[in-house]
Formats: sequence, C-alpha cells, structure tokens
Amino acid sequence: MRRIGLAVVLSLTLASVVAEAQQAGKVYRIGWLASAPVPTSLDAFRDGLRVLGYVEGSNLVIEQRYANGKPERLAALVAELVQADVDVIVTTGNPATSAAKTTAGSTPVVFVAGNPVEAGLVMSLARPGGNLTGLNLLPIELNAKRMELLKAAFPRVSRVAVLFEPRHLSTTIPPVEAAARSLGLQVMRLEVRSVDEIERSLGTAARSSVGALMPVSSSLFHSGRQRIVSLVAKHRLPAIYEHRDFTEAGGLLSYGPDVHSVNRRVAAYVDKILKGVKPADLPVEQPTKYDLVVNMKTAKALGLTIPPSVLGRADEII
Repeated sequence: MRRIGLAVVLSLTLASVVAEAQQAGKVYRIGWLASAPVPTSLDAFRDGLRVLGYVEGSNLVIEQRYANGKPERLAALVAELVQADVDVIVTTGNPATSAAKTTAGSTPVVFVAGNPVEAGLVMSLARPGGNLTGLNLLPIELNAKRMELLKAAFPRVSRVAVLFEPRHLSTTIPPVEAAARSLGLQVMRLEVRSVDEIERSLGTAARSSVGALMPVSSSLFHSGRQRIVSLVAKHRLPAIYEHRDFTEAGGLLSYGPDVHSVNRRVAAYVDKILKGVKPADLPVEQPTKYDLVVNMKTAKALGLTIPPSVLGRADEII
C-alpha cells in the first residue's frame, strides 16, 4: 500500500511538473483592436503585461488591427483576430467593443469603453455577463465636467464649438448641450466623420466667432490628437480635451483619467483571463482619479490668462 501511495504521489508530482513546463512554454496571443493606432496606449498595455511576466518575442504575440477611420471594417477585423486564434481580444472605444460583442463569439474581450451598460455592451458593471468586461471611462459625465472647467477658465466665453462623430449625436450631445445651457453657454455643433474633416470644421467655427472648443471623448480624436491640437492652435482657440496626451501634445487644458494607468490595468484583466477567470466574473471598473492638466506654455502663446482658481485645482502644470 505504501508503494502504491508513493507511486501515486510521484505520478501526480510528475504530471504537475509537466503541466507547469507546458504552461511555461506557451505563447499567448492577444488581439488589439481600435479605430486607429494610439501607440502610447499600446505601450502602456505592454508595460503592464511585462510586469506580469508576458514579453513579446518570448511568450507573447500581440495581433494589432485598426479600422483607420472606417468603423464599418471593425467586424471583419474582429473575425480576423478570431481566425488567428487569439486568447483574448482587447478593444479600445465603443465602436470596436460593439463589433467584438457581435462577432467575437466565445473569445474573451477586455474593453476600454464608455458607459458600457447604457451602450448595451454588458448587463451591469458588477455582473457584466457574457464574454466582455473591462474599464468604463464615463465619457458622458466627464464631457459635462470639461464644459464646466472651460467656463471656469474663461468666464467671458459665451459660445463653445463641440467636435463630435455622428455616433455621438443621440447619446453624447444632448447631455453636453444640457450642461452648456446650465452654464449659460451656447453650443455650435461640429460633426466630423474623420480627422481629415476637422480642419474645415474648425475654419467654420473660427468664422462663426466661437469662444472655445471642446472635442468630446473619442478614440478617433485621441488617435489624431497632434493634428487636432495643431489646427486649434492655428485658429488660436482655447480648448479643453479628454486626456493628458492632448496637453502633452500642446493642448491648453485636459481633464480625464490617466489613460496610461487605465491601459496598464487592462493588462491585469487579461492576465486573470489567461489564468482561467471568466470575463463574466470580473466586474467592470472605472478610474478613481481624474487629472486636470494645464499647459502654461500654450496659454502664453495664445495670450491667455488661466485664473488662479483653475490653476489651484490643477494636478499638473506643464
């Protein structure tokens, strides 16, 4: 009996060692899907994975797919990732996440998206259900907060141009306009379908004597932030943006979550799923810290004075 017991123990130990060796030799495949490339977000995701032991070229492959301003391509790109047999798909933005929800089948999806319950992406934040989970960036609420900060920084402004995509018309624009009305501001709508249309729209806004600009939260605008910031500077418009990346690129003001921290957090979700946790058992998180960043170099170039009340609230001054 003792020999049988010892044989069983040795057999189980050997099986465990073999399993661990197989797991150690596994190469994980992660799909990365977005409307357009945002290298800083992908780099932050890579950093998060590296800390957890996943290194490209060793035990990790990241399959990148981008719609490049053509959202109708997203479903086909999801199908490509599924065909590539990825272990998890990471999506950035609501259009990419919606495409994954309808096309990814049983492949787990980790998203960075806005208001996922209202968008029909998950059943609830606490119990997402299905094969999707991730981080909620609260774009509707934060757009209203940005409007408030814009008014605080420039109290004499009476008309604000709001840059948005067609998909924002029914969900994002009404609460933004409601927030503007509560502050005594008028909104000029600037609807664009691609970053290429922004120059024409900003020219229209400048000729209409708007006092400031606010692009709504959008992965398309985030990917084209350098061009947007340059065009806004050309028209000498005060503007507030959604993330620190914009102020680092020369934008005047930004208020929102640190997207680098968000994407590092995405890596933790992916790690848990690769280790066997189901997306349905991972509650959707939202950032707990939001940063107000002021670029004083840009303010000086535009001849603008930022009130002490706003500077005193800033988390960072460039």
